[in-house]
Amino acid sequence: MASYGHIRDLPSSASEIPAAVKSKPWARLAVDTENGFTPVYVVPKESRPRIAELKKALKEADEVVLATDEDREGESISWHLLETLNPKVPVKRIAFHEITQSAIDEALASPREVNDDLVRAQESRRVLDRLFGYELSPVLWKKVAPKLSAGRVQSVAVRLVVEREEERRAFRASDYWSVEAALKTEGIEFSAGLVEWDGRRPATGKDFDAATGALKGDPKTQADVVHLTESNAKSLADSLKGGLPWRVARVEQKKTTQRPAPPFITSTLQQAASSLLNMSPRKTMQVAQSLYEGVDLGGGEREGVITYMRTDSLTLSEKALAEAGHYIRKNFGEDYYTGPRRYTTKSKNAQEAHEAIRPTHVDRTPEQMDQYLDGDQLALYRLIWNRTMASQMAEAVLLKTTIDFEATAAGKSVVLRANGSVVAFPGYLRVADTAQRDTELPHLEEGQEVTAQDSPSAGPKLVDITANSHRTQPPARYTEASLVQRLEEEGIGRPSTYAPTVSTIQARGYVERRGKALVPTFLAIAVIKLLRQHFEEYVDLGFTARMEDALDDISNGKLNWVDFLAAFYRGEGKYGHGLVQQIERELPGMEYPTIPLGEDPDSKLPIFVRVGRTSPFIQRGEGGPENTVTIPMDITYEELTVDKALELLKHKEKSNEALGNHPETGEPIFAFLGPYGPYVQLGEKTETNKKPKRASLPKGTSLDHVDLKLALKLLSLPRALGKHPENGELVTTAIGRFGPFVKWGDEFRSLEAGDDVYTITFERALELLAQPKKSRRATKKVIATLGDDAETGKPIEVCEGRYGPFVTNGKVNASLPKDADPAAFTLEQAKDLLANAAAKKPAKRKAKPKAKTKAKRKPKA
Repeated sequence: MASYGHIRDLPSSASEIPAAVKSKPWARLAVDTENGFTPVYVVPKESRPRIAELKKALKEADEVVLATDEDREGESISWHLLETLNPKVPVKRIAFHEITQSAIDEALASPREVNDDLVRAQESRRVLDRLFGYELSPVLWKKVAPKLSAGRVQSVAVRLVVEREEERRAFRASDYWSVEAALKTEGIEFSAGLVEWDGRRPATGKDFDAATGALKGDPKTQADVVHLTESNAKSLADSLKGGLPWRVARVEQKKTTQRPAPPFITSTLQQAASSLLNMSPRKTMQVAQSLYEGVDLGGGEREGVITYMRTDSLTLSEKALAEAGHYIRKNFGEDYYTGPRRYTTKSKNAQEAHEAIRPTHVDRTPEQMDQYLDGDQLALYRLIWNRTMASQMAEAVLLKTTIDFEATAAGKSVVLRANGSVVAFPGYLRVADTAQRDTELPHLEEGQEVTAQDSPSAGPKLVDITANSHRTQPPARYTEASLVQRLEEEGIGRPSTYAPTVSTIQARGYVERRGKALVPTFLAIAVIKLLRQHFEEYVDLGFTARMEDALDDISNGKLNWVDFLAAFYRGEGKYGHGLVQQIERELPGMEYPTIPLGEDPDSKLPIFVRVGRTSPFIQRGEGGPENTVTIPMDITYEELTVDKALELLKHKEKSNEALGNHPETGEPIFAFLGPYGPYVQLGEKTETNKKPKRASLPKGTSLDHVDLKLALKLLSLPRALGKHPENGELVTTAIGRFGPFVKWGDEFRSLEAGDDVYTITFERALELLAQPKKSRRATKKVIATLGDDAETGKPIEVCEGRYGPFVTNGKVNASLPKDADPAAFTLEQAKDLLANAAAKKPAKRKAKPKAKTKAKRKPKA
């Protein structure tokens, strides 16, 4: 029987706090900070039916086997089950890393006790996060905005995203040029680039300072580098073209080996799935969970096809190593196997009890699994199978060739270089995730000459030579996968926390996704500015990593968990100077955080961003109507320069002047720039006219191009077209969230291609309304589709809702437990939640008999 995650937790709201502790000074924390940081656990409402079922089953049982995951969270779940169920029969604790018959038999044969150190480590993390969040979040409420949250790992993740945006804002681009020759001989086309001019190498992107745009280094270092501009690059290219023949000065060939990558751990699987399969970390973990929990392989029973997917260990079991070796020798040949490869996990905190992520049986190839897995499952399984096999195969051998060509241009020596690489022996590349592209070079001898294309002499010919422009690029924004990689590199978080952390910072409005890139909001920038200024050590990468080290020491029995929490909360040392004291010291002098942009060159007044109640806005000087303007949502911090801020202020100033008056009502019409883009407004907003009529500008239309004629056209919606012949109700047309439509009573029809909302006729509207209504599925963000519901026949989906994630079968909705990871939720868990929700659903009340009313007169046609 499944326990469905944690059955007990700290209270999530004041209403859940037990009456016995409500009067305590630490009650809001639900952690007794005065007596050993003892947590107050409660059973959430959604877990109570599950506990009742478990207790009922326990009455008939003669043994309890706890088989939760073998990590801190899994150990804690087992401990909470023991504490809550209090079984009187024998109890065994087992763990396995793959759901196969042999793995479970082996686990049952070697049970153990619940590991108290692991339980205390998980409890310490939970209490630590509660103290961090519940003490720092109120600071943000007072100084930034209400309902904000600060999290130990979450805040550091946001800081990384913010600081990358700051680097991009401070970045200064540099332009430079290169020279490249296109050559041909023996039917092979290849290129050679300039690598030396008069003893100096041409500058490339890495030679420029990102903050200044100038060449890096001191004058002596810079003397070895030549910065090619457009003029001297083109002049050099022309001189080289006229300076034929060139001479082959050096030909060098050497063999190099390329080692396979180690098998996947959680972070590397998420990164590979993102770049190769376009899967988010959340989606990757959801699919991996389904492969781990099991698929029907044709016998009616489900079996796991990969090992446990939350791991930071690179270890493969001896059984897996032997199976992989046998498969490689049999299917690829002896040359492709040089003995088992054992990888050392670099992270000192890796849980070596786990294995790397691998197939449970390596002889189940992706081709064989095609009939049992859906598209996403097969794609991820193929990725895992390929990486596992590649990690045990022989190194690839590459033949690398370098050819240098010497020439003279304007009396100065020039060297151009061609680089090539071909695979001499593929080795692990036979099953690698990405193909190795060959760059073949022709066979040339030193002393050969390069001549013009029309030259009768043998040897390489110059086809063309060009000068090419380049511009340095700012550091790339983090993607979900690269952020996970950075967190892992810094030792922040653990495999089970990566995907939830990335999801949380987006759900809480600190980070937005634009394509694959993660962009911080102005809210995030303001919060991080405040935390860095007043609580630097608590959002420091090294400090957060040391906290993870401490939790590992607790799990290994090397550190007392109470001493650790006491040092963090109110003590001194490497775990902080006492969070409570730090807040008490900093809060009185803490100011509302603003984000400086620069100075208005005319007024010399500072320009900065403030976070308002509803949206961020620009303020100049002391503010006021003429010196504040809302920032459109599509503008990022990197793009918001002083010039852009002044442009927005100018637009607002111009917007205060009416475009003209409405010819019928006489009201003034304005054009404004709001957080969701530009719009026109009829009349002024007053106490008696709190919601004046507004209409958004068409996409791509600038405020500069708005005149009275366009504004009147936009404000003409909704348009009344006429009265319907059936009942005399008005037929109108307008633009809604799904696009332009016509409306008659409760009937809506979308306009079709060729229809114009501003010119559509009454007759055409009646024609559309006469068509059958097309069903439109309610728009919701689907996180995962788990399978079909036997009762409704509709898919069971995990969705992101307004009040959090939920599951639905098209008939019943049920919220996920607070500690559940939506990406890891299974079909069985969903069915159980939906069944409980359906049982609780109140029966429909009988409708009261309607009072008799006077019949309405049927309208005349």
